[in-house]
Amino acid sequence: MQEQGVLDAAINVTPALTVPKDPSHGDFATNIALQIAKPMGVPPRVAAERLLEALTDRSGIRQIEIAGPGFLNFFVDPAAAFALIDTILSAGGTFGHSQFGAGKKVQVEFVSANPTGPLHVGHGRGAAYGAVVADLLAAVGFDVHREYYVNDAGRQMHILAVSIWLRYLEACGAKLTFPANGYKSEAYIFDIARALKTEHGDTLFVSTEDVFTNLPPDEPQGGDKDVYIDTLIERAKTLLGETRYRTVFDAGLNSILADIRDDLREFGVEYEQWYSEQTLEDRGLIDRAIAKLEERGFIYEQNGALWFKSTEFGDDKDRVVRRDNGQSTYFASDIAYHMEKFERGFERVIDIWGADHHGYVPRVKAALTALGFDASRLDVSLVQFAILYRGGERVQMSTRSGSFVTLRELRQEVGNEAARFFYIMRAAAQHLDFDLDLAKSQSNDNPLYYIQYAHARVCSVFRQLPLRGFTHDAENGRSAYARLTESHEQALFKRLSQFSDTVQRAAVNLEPHLLVHYLRELAQDFHAYYNAHAFLVADDAPLRDARLNLVAATRQVLGNGLALLGMSAPEEM
Repeated sequence: MQEQGVLDAAINVTPALTVPKDPSHGDFATNIALQIAKPMGVPPRVAAERLLEALTDRSGIRQIEIAGPGFLNFFVDPAAAFALIDTILSAGGTFGHSQFGAGKKVQVEFVSANPTGPLHVGHGRGAAYGAVVADLLAAVGFDVHREYYVNDAGRQMHILAVSIWLRYLEACGAKLTFPANGYKSEAYIFDIARALKTEHGDTLFVSTEDVFTNLPPDEPQGGDKDVYIDTLIERAKTLLGETRYRTVFDAGLNSILADIRDDLREFGVEYEQWYSEQTLEDRGLIDRAIAKLEERGFIYEQNGALWFKSTEFGDDKDRVVRRDNGQSTYFASDIAYHMEKFERGFERVIDIWGADHHGYVPRVKAALTALGFDASRLDVSLVQFAILYRGGERVQMSTRSGSFVTLRELRQEVGNEAARFFYIMRAAAQHLDFDLDLAKSQSNDNPLYYIQYAHARVCSVFRQLPLRGFTHDAENGRSAYARLTESHEQALFKRLSQFSDTVQRAAVNLEPHLLVHYLRELAQDFHAYYNAHAFLVADDAPLRDARLNLVAATRQVLGNGLALLGMSAPEEM
């Protein structure tokens, strides 16, 4: 029984498989012996020796060495590396894909920007990151459900509606002072207001005297801008009535949401579902979530409001879920939404949020735990903002004044693929300095150009075949694989063998930048090979065909990797 416990402890470790920088240390190395040594009660080198004894199937491995304190270094059999070429060419576009996820249901919720204006460059990074993460998870066998949470029930939407209505009144000839806390952007607020005027004429018009009489002072007059805008919202609802107010509200929501959908679609981002926050209220899910928390002893009443005992889960203070006026909070909606996610049967739930939501993560996990769910099934990736630079100068942006840089403007300037690539080339948690000039450049300094150029270069080699009077006999090339002994060829073999593992790690760890780095290194290996050796050897057909097989496999992997990132693999550049 004691031995079994030791084995269980060893099985539960998570070993790291790495590629040594020094080729003399093997093609792959692992630290597993160091990890299992303590639970086994033996020195790491002894653990390594026992692992070697247990590794009876060493197919594809030429040699295994114990190095240092107990690392295992693996040297791949050259014949196995050669076989990889044929595996890649046979699998084609599916090489790198797997069934690792075994069809487990995973939900990825990303972007989910308030539909109060166009997407800006900050949203773009979350969109690119979320889309690639979802595609990678699907590629390794997970059943992925992409979702956008439409915040169509909160206070900001009512501020938007009032902002549009006031601009509508102006379009009808009224003179007024715009509230300090309203949406001022002329780029879209005025467009929606004019459309309202065209469709509904003066039927939504109310005199400014009725609108502004007896309101509390706004901020410029020494008042509170939040109190002022909230009072103005209630005044608009009263003067317009439910039907006419909803006409204005829906005009803003539908127009901006349609623009967001189009923007994301053009950016290559599609969703299985656009989930309305309002449906949480309509279906009674918020009430049910609060009631469930109350049943489990995590809700109390104070000063007419309902509070969630989040301090019992490490939060610095308890949080309101229903105000004293009976209105539920944003937090209550998020609790209900995540409750419903788990009730839909997702085995893993992935939220992609802006970095400013850092403090919100433990709060949501606390609520899930309080509801009786396993909060470890929720992963939250926080995406740092992207800072734009043009001509070495930082591009200023704002989200309320109307002067922000939109995602559409960025895409129009640098192109969809460059925007997407530059967004994901760094880890999501790292700040991103987005160099607009570099993204547009056609030079080797531009990493996307460098990778795509490697693919195009291979294609140009095959276009030269008939011009040089050659053909490509893949079978003939297989017979000459043993002659691919140049250091550049060995480097390509090793790099190609890492592709499938890189795709899986990038997917499972939610780190698409790993694939970006891999493709850049593969392109570098190929360019070095291209510059050092002639592929179209005139007097040696077997060697020529073997090299063509190798570069064809490289082209396939470059294409597959770019496709997983949502980018093209051009044949000419």
